[in-house]
Amino acid sequence: MAVNEKKRGRPKGLKNKLTSSGILNRVKKLMRSEGKVPSIRKLAAALNVDAMAIYYYFSNKSELLEAVTTSLIKEIYEPMGNESWQNALILLCKSYLKLLKEHPGLLETLLTMESEGPSEIFIQRFYIALKPLNLDVTVLKNALDLVVDYLHGFALAMNCNPEDEHLNIDSIDGPLDFYIKAIISENDH
Repeated sequence: MAVNEKKRGRPKGLKNKLTSSGILNRVKKLMRSEGKVPSIRKLAAALNVDAMAIYYYFSNKSELLEAVTTSLIKEIYEPMGNESWQNALILLCKSYLKLLKEHPGLLETLLTMESEGPSEIFIQRFYIALKPLNLDVTVLKNALDLVVDYLHGFALAMNCNPEDEHLNIDSIDGPLDFYIKAIISENDH
């Protein structure tokens, strides 16, 4: 075997301690720097391992994508249920947009995934934020659909126009205020 040739399978020895969390962290770093999810080959090169070593931890690219997106989504704001629902909603929405902005390519990955695991994290946190309102199930689902579609559209606009100073996370304050007033109005009926 040549000196620079990468070994197949799980790396051995202390110098090449490859772990699933190490792989996920490298994927996140590459996403931030390159604006997209890296290929398995690019990821393996960045980790200085053979691509097959990654498959020791993740059986396929879909499993790796689900793990990385779930790991990233877990970083968004988690309402505790003891703050105002309005503040919890604003913090949740802004942290989600911040995550999508910092990891270009994440939105496209989320929207094309077959697994619903990562989106379930946002949904659960949304329901926690709005729980004090005791909204009808249909109203709650409509509120979720509306805010998610808005956030995804806004994140896409930010990714497509990174130089536009009007497209920043604080730009959603007005629309979120309007959205909150609509929820309050709906809840009063």
